Amino acid sequence: MNSPEPAHARIGIIGAGPGGLTCARILQQRGMTVTVYDRAPGPDARDQGGTLDLHADNGQTALREAGLLAEFFRLARPEGQEMRQMDRTGKITYHKVPAADDRFKPEIDRGRLRDLLLDSLKPGTVHWGRALDTVGGLADGPRRLHFADGTTVETDLVIGADGAFSRVRPAVSLAVPEYIGVSFLEAWFSDVENRHPDIAELVGPGSAAAADGNRGLFAQRNSGDRIRVHIIRRAPVDWITRSGFTADDTDGIRALLLDEYAHWSPRMRRLIADNDGSYVDRPLFALPVPHTWEHSPTVTLLGDAAHLMPPLGVGVNLAMLDARELALALAHAATVDDAIRSYEESMLPRSVETAKALEGAAEHLLSADVPDFDNDDPRR
Repeated sequence: MNSPEPAHARIGIIGAGPGGLTCARILQQRGMTVTVYDRAPGPDARDQGGTLDLHADNGQTALREAGLLAEFFRLARPEGQEMRQMDRTGKITYHKVPAADDRFKPEIDRGRLRDLLLDSLKPGTVHWGRALDTVGGLADGPRRLHFADGTTVETDLVIGADGAFSRVRPAVSLAVPEYIGVSFLEAWFSDVENRHPDIAELVGPGSAAAADGNRGLFAQRNSGDRIRVHIIRRAPVDWITRSGFTADDTDGIRALLLDEYAHWSPRMRRLIADNDGSYVDRPLFALPVPHTWEHSPTVTLLGDAAHLMPPLGVGVNLAMLDARELALALAHAATVDDAIRSYEESMLPRSVETAKALEGAAEHLLSADVPDFDNDDPRR
């Protein structure tokens, strides 16, 4: 089959996260037809999680291309760039306060960013409740999307923007994410200025981190007067069940954590014990480095589906940069095949370079040394 012109191609994006939605937005602005499929039953089916910092040299460039940068700055929190590094007693060992006009990487809640992108799309672009099972069809097209509900859709280009455990990835790669040995346990604090004023003061308007060499805490202010804390530890991927608990056994997990952090100050231990509601287990996975694949004229990947790395502040920015580059390649190429080649020729070397820099870097989250936050190394 001859590769179609992008303007006449049926383009299907799997995953309505920041990368997939950014790609859809830019494609629509360039006059192309695109459909986004997402497994969630609707846009409000689950909490979108914490906050993201969008960098001027990647995430923001994608929003500028999408015509959404001004609206992003209206929603973003520049004060969220403040960073405090503390020891296990709560003593501040490093404190960076952003200048009033600093807009290099302001914070925005995931939910607000997603709403910004969703609202920018044509009605009906996103098809909810469509959980992809497999990608079938011929390698040179057309492709057939097989959904969990038994339905199928034929398409000329499949863009996998469906995250760490992508159902599109097997169409081009045998690689699977591997647990890296470090686990995040998420705790949330609501109405912090009234209900948790000491924690609000400790964390400030941005982020606060502490570690002792074996375990750490990373707290981050969110909008809506909320704070999210990541409790960071080396642990087996199934540490909760190995400890005899279930995920909703909040009291048991809390007691175990307080014992592990017994040598931390009472004030710092409040970041573990005073949370509202249950904990959320988020073990960290990464794709093998380097992760590349043989070119396909009908399938490509972006974001975590293409280059899952430790969560050190680059993931969403790379996903949105991928989305921008792929959408522009489709806008300028004669065929879908040409566009994918052009996109992957720049995306794959860039992602491999970053993945190599970040390989093993999750260990820095546990280090008691004060990081050099002014260093351009992505591990910092």
